[in-house]
Amino acid sequence: QVQLTESAGGLVQAGGSLRLSCAASGRTFSSSAVGWFRQAPGKERELKEREFVAAITSSGDSTYYVDSVKGRFTISRDNAKNTVYLQMNSLKPEDTAIYYCALGSQYLCPGYRCYDPTSYAIWGQGTQVTVSS
Repeated sequence: QVQLTESAGGLVQAGGSLRLSCAASGRTFSSSAVGWFRQAPGKERELKEREFVAAITSSGDSTYYVDSVKGRFTISRDNAKNTVYLQMNSLKPEDTAIYYCALGSQYLCPGYRCYDPTSYAIWGQGTQVTVSS
């Protein structure tokens, strides 16, 4: 069974940067799409309430972002290291959330399922990112 482990998040001032990583165990990582989702404070902790942030195809050739992070966040992956990264720049207070990485079928993206948290089968434990104003 594949397991995902996110790096520690942290507290950063508005305008600052943070890089999250998501390390996977197991042999299926390189054939899987990976998504980053977030759950804002006060939101119900249900899977469907997690907001799509970014996704990357199994090969890394294509990436997808929610409009609110385009130009600020970059998703990338290193299949040799079984790791996906989320570089977050120009952070805003509204980026404050618990961030989760998730693994899904290589066929998820493109398409609506790429953005749907219920399409992803395996999840990390989540990591808190707090952006102060």
